[in-house]
Amino acid sequence: MSLTSSDIARIATLARLELSPTESSRLLTQMNDFFGIVEAMRAVDTTGLDPLAHPVAAFQDIALRLREDRVSEPNQREANQRSAPVVEHGLFLVPKVIE
Repeated sequence: MSLTSSDIARIATLARLELSPTESSRLLTQMNDFFGIVEAMRAVDTTGLDPLAHPVAAFQDIALRLREDRVSEPNQREANQRSAPVVEHGLFLVPKVIE
C-alpha cells in the first residue's frame, strides 16, 4: 500500500491539520515507510506459530504476575455526576459533536 500526496491532504483535512508542502512531503515519506514495514511483517509466514503473551516468552519460561481482579473502591457514580450539567439514567449527556 502506498499513499499519494492527495491521500495526505485528505488525512490532514479530516484531522483538521494545516500542513506546509514540506511537512506534507515529509509525512508522505514517513507514512509510506511505515506501511512498508507493515507489508514486510505481513509477508512473514506465521502458520503454525502460537501468539506470545509476552515477548520474553519466546526464549524464557515466564509466569505473568497478575493481580486478582476484584473491586477495590466503592461505587461513587452519584458523587462523580453531581457536578455534571446534564445526567440521564446514570449517563453523562453531551452535545452532539459529530456531523
